[in-house]
Amino acid sequence: MWPGKPYPLGATWDGVGTNFSLFSEIAERVELCLFDAAGAETRVDLPEVTSFIFHGYLPNVGPGQRYGYRVHGPWEPDHGHRCNPAKLLLDPYCKSVEGQVQWDEAVFPYHFADPGDSRNDADSAPFMPKSVVVSPYFDWQYDRRPRTPWHETIIYEMHVKGFTMRHPGIPENLRGTYAGLAHPAAIRYLKQLGVTAVELMPVHQFIHAKHLLDKGLRNYWGYDSIAFLAPHNEYAASGQAGQQVTEFKQMVKSLHDAGIEVILDVVYNHTAEGNHFGPMLSMKGIDNNAYYRTHEGRYYMDYTGTGNSLNMRHPHVLQLIMDSLRYWLLEMHVDGFRFDLAATLARELHDVDRLSAFFDIIQQDPFISQVKLIAEPWDVGEGGYQVGNFPSLWSEWNGKYRDAIRDYWRGNDQMIDDLCTRLTGSSDLYADNGRRPYASINFITSHDGFTLRDLVSYNEKHNDANGEGNRDGADDNRSWNCGAEGPADDPQVQALRARQQRNFLTTLFLSQGVPMLLGGDEIGRTQRGNNNAYCQDNEISWIDWEHLDDGLLVFAARVIQFRKAHPNFRRRRWFLGRPLRGTNVSDIGWFKPDGEEMTDQDWMSTFARTVGVFLNGSAIPNPDHRGEPIVDDSFYLLFNAHSEGIDFRLPTRSWGERWVKVIDTDEPVPDLREQHKWQAGQAVRVNAHAIMVLRRIDQAT
Repeated sequence: MWPGKPYPLGATWDGVGTNFSLFSEIAERVELCLFDAAGAETRVDLPEVTSFIFHGYLPNVGPGQRYGYRVHGPWEPDHGHRCNPAKLLLDPYCKSVEGQVQWDEAVFPYHFADPGDSRNDADSAPFMPKSVVVSPYFDWQYDRRPRTPWHETIIYEMHVKGFTMRHPGIPENLRGTYAGLAHPAAIRYLKQLGVTAVELMPVHQFIHAKHLLDKGLRNYWGYDSIAFLAPHNEYAASGQAGQQVTEFKQMVKSLHDAGIEVILDVVYNHTAEGNHFGPMLSMKGIDNNAYYRTHEGRYYMDYTGTGNSLNMRHPHVLQLIMDSLRYWLLEMHVDGFRFDLAATLARELHDVDRLSAFFDIIQQDPFISQVKLIAEPWDVGEGGYQVGNFPSLWSEWNGKYRDAIRDYWRGNDQMIDDLCTRLTGSSDLYADNGRRPYASINFITSHDGFTLRDLVSYNEKHNDANGEGNRDGADDNRSWNCGAEGPADDPQVQALRARQQRNFLTTLFLSQGVPMLLGGDEIGRTQRGNNNAYCQDNEISWIDWEHLDDGLLVFAARVIQFRKAHPNFRRRRWFLGRPLRGTNVSDIGWFKPDGEEMTDQDWMSTFARTVGVFLNGSAIPNPDHRGEPIVDDSFYLLFNAHSEGIDFRLPTRSWGERWVKVIDTDEPVPDLREQHKWQAGQAVRVNAHAIMVLRRIDQAT
C-alpha cells in the first residue's frame, strides 16, 4: 500500500486505484479490511497519519470493492473511549453500502449477559454491511436545476418506496425504488398534480433497529442514518454494490427534466448507533468522544429521543456534515435540504444558539447557502422549540401554522389574529429578521402524524400495529372534532369529512408562504388511524393507488393550478395594511359577515368562526423588474367554520363592485366557469364548514 493522501476523506477512486482516508484522534492503528464477493477478508494497515487522519492508496482497487475498518485504540468506556478492533466499522464517508446489519450479539460492544462493563471481542464482520468503493462518473448531459423561486414552490413530501410500491403504472421490478420514482408514470402524476418539488423522506443509508425486526416491523421512515453520503441501498432496483448511486443520479436527472426539484430530508442530529446500549457500527468505534455528545464519559446526550446526538462542537463532525451536504449538491445534483430536528444542530453547549458554528458555516458556504434550506425548528430537549428563530437564509416548517389552521376547522375558540397571521405568512415569526413570507413552510399534515383523510376521520390514534400498546405517537388534540360524529357510512358524515379535506387543501394553497402537501393527501390516503407509522413498511403506509379519491385529486390539482395562476396568493413581500401605490384601497382587508371591516375590539375578541379576507391584486409589490408592480385579480375569501350556513354581505363598492365565484369547497370540484355573480352589498351564502372564493370582475381600482 502506498502512503496516499489525507484528503478527500473516504474512499476515492481516481481511475487507477483508490485512496482510503479515515479520521480518528484516539486511534493507535487502523486496519483497512477488503472483502471479496464470497466474504473473504484481507487486512492491511493504513500506513500514514496526517493530523489524526489515517490514509493509504491501493493501486488496482476500484468500484465495487467492499471494505470496512478496524480501529485499534483505547477501550475506556468510563472516559468515552470504545475502540475495539474486533468490530468491523463502516466508513463515515462511504458513498455506497451493501447489505444490512444482521443482529448478532457480535455487533454490540458488550455481552448481553453483562451490558455494564463487559467487552465483547467477537468478530462482527460476518454480520455487518460493507462499505463499497464507487465510481464518481456519470453522464449528466445537459442536466439543469429547475431553480424554482421560493415563492413559486409547492412541495410534495413523499417516501420513495411508499409512493411507488403499489403504483399500477410502474413496472413491478421498479416499484419501491429510485428507478420507480424516475419512471414516466410517476413523473407524469407529479406534473399533472402541479407540485414543483419533491421532499424525499430520508434516503441516507439507514438501518432497521433490532427491536423492530424482533417484532416483525421495519424502520420505514428511515430516521436512523448510519452513512451520510450513501443513498439507501434497499431503494435500488439495479444493485447495491455502487449501482444505487447511479440510479439515484438518474432519478434526479429525470425529475429535473420535468422541472421538478429534489429536496432531501436529512438526519444529521444523531446516528443509528444509539446510546451506551446500542450497537457499534461506525463512529462509536472510530472516535466516540469526537463524534458524539457524551457526559460522565459513558453516557450520551440525547436531544432527539433516539439515544445520541452528534457533537456539533467538533470541527471534524462539522466537516463531515458539510462534506455530506456538498456531495449531495455537487455530485448528486439535489436542490435543497430539510433538516430533521434542526434545533439539535444549533446546540453548542446546551442551550440552542441561533448563531452556532453550524449556521455560521452554512452562511459562508458558496454552494450550500444558495439552495433551499428548510429547518424542522424543534427537538425534544429543553428549549428546543425554536419556530421563527432560525437565521435569515432558512425557511422553517411552521408548526404554528399547522396548529392554527387545524384549530380553526375543528371549531376551537381562538384569537382571530392568530388565524389571520398564519394565512398571511406569519409575519410575527419571520418579518423582524429580514425574511420574507416564503420563510414559512405551511403544512396541515406531514409524515409525522395523521394523514389528511385520517385527520378528519379519527378522534384518537390507532397505533396498535406498532406493538407498543397504542402508547406511541402524539396524542393529537387537533384531530377531527367538527360535529361529524356518527357512523362512517352515514352519507352526511362522509360529505362533511370530504368537505373538510377540501377546506384544509384550499386554506393551505391560498395562504401566503410555501405550501407543503403530504404525499397521498390529495387522493385520500389513509393509515387506518395510525399517526406514527414509522415502522409500518407495508400497506398501512404505502399509497393505495387502486382506491384513490378521484374527486379529491381533481380538486387538489385545480386549487394548485389556481394558486400558480395568481401571484396574489404567493407574494414575496409582506402585506402593509394600507393602500398600494396607484390605488385607493388597502392591499388587504378583514371583514365581518355584515360586510363591515374588523375593528380593534373585534381583533381582541375570541374567534367567531367566520371571516372575510380581501386581497388586492391591483399593484402587488415586485422586488424584480426595477420595482414595477405585478397586476393580478383581486379576491374575496369567505371562511365559515360554523356548523350552519352564514350570509356574508359584500363590502362597499370601493372594495369592488362586481364579484364572481371561483371556488366553493361545498362543491366536490371547483366550478371554474365563473357562474354565480354578485354586486357590492349583496349577501353571499356560504354553507356550513366551507370556504368560498370570489374574484373581482369590475375595473381594477
